[in-house]
Amino acid sequence: MTPAAARAERSLDIDALLADPAKRIIVCCGAGGVGKTTTAAALGVRAAEAGRRVVVLTIDPALRLAQSLGLNALDNTPRPVAGIDTRSGGSMDAMMLDMKRTFDEVVEQHASPEKAASILANPFYVAVSSSFAGTQEYMAMEKLGQLRVQSQRENGWDLIIVDTPPSRSALDFLDAPKRLGSFLDGRFIRLLMAPAKAGGKAYLKAASATLSLAVGVMTKVLGGELLRDVQTFVAALDTMFGGFRERADQTYALLQAPETAFVVVASPDRDALREAAFFVERLGTERMPLAGLVVNRVQRVAGSLSRGRAEDAASALEATGAMRSSASADLLRLHADLATSATRHQELISRFRVSNPGVAITQVPAAARDIHDLDGLRAVGADLAG
Repeated sequence: MTPAAARAERSLDIDALLADPAKRIIVCCGAGGVGKTTTAAALGVRAAEAGRRVVVLTIDPALRLAQSLGLNALDNTPRPVAGIDTRSGGSMDAMMLDMKRTFDEVVEQHASPEKAASILANPFYVAVSSSFAGTQEYMAMEKLGQLRVQSQRENGWDLIIVDTPPSRSALDFLDAPKRLGSFLDGRFIRLLMAPAKAGGKAYLKAASATLSLAVGVMTKVLGGELLRDVQTFVAALDTMFGGFRERADQTYALLQAPETAFVVVASPDRDALREAAFFVERLGTERMPLAGLVVNRVQRVAGSLSRGRAEDAASALEATGAMRSSASADLLRLHADLATSATRHQELISRFRVSNPGVAITQVPAAARDIHDLDGLRAVGADLAG
């Protein structure tokens, strides 16, 4: 194989991915702060203007980016994005995940109206649905499943693009269902559930001394009112626990399906690329289809002036002592700094290639300004396509 052919094999062809009608779900994942939201939005714009009917599920977009997508307020319902070129027959809807509302929808779907009302009004449920670790990731997967069912039922979108939550670790997105399931099925929850299952006070009389002591300790630690809220919530949730597990299993299977493609997003720094490598390995272990890696904000320099020559020229100009020469020297040193960053970025990307030879990669140059409108997203989409 020639070097040129080897490089081509490792290049991520974004336009081919977006044009493939067999690909109906693209999941943008990676550590927090690497540009997943912008990448997801740019992919959505490019796919829609190429003729796909797209819905983009964003999690936490910057305010100006949200405004460019027409998302001026938190909205759990997909809305059309104005300004998309529809001449190719495509369209684009966008939405921001409302974690609490999505959790409410799950409860309403899997419980009777009376039990759902009881759960939704429970103070412990309000806390869990709003802030429990992993809830946002779980609800992102839940909303993905809802969008897929809706698109099939209404023959609507033919491509769903998901921006995963800004987690500390990219793996949180895949671990969330298991973590939430472990919480709901854990020893602590079973202990809390036992009094309700055995009939409250009657249970306490029949309980063993050890269990009674444990409940007493929890009452002191949590407070009697909070403990009752927790027990009421757990007892109500017990009837719909199977629904949680079933939906999580269905969505996990959807993520493994050939119609899904994962795009791992990273920035050109050591920690982000190490996180990307962990995620790539995990996707392989879970048999989930990887499209490739997007490296965002890669430093590029214009011209062929090397760092060393720029620094030498700056030193020579500074030696003259002229004001104009000093300004030129500052520009040359800035160029030298950018050249240093560009070299470091390429070295890190090359190391990733060596460690992960089968992963296709595309690089997005660092933008000169914030991306806050459709033209900016179009430019990012063009960079993604190489």
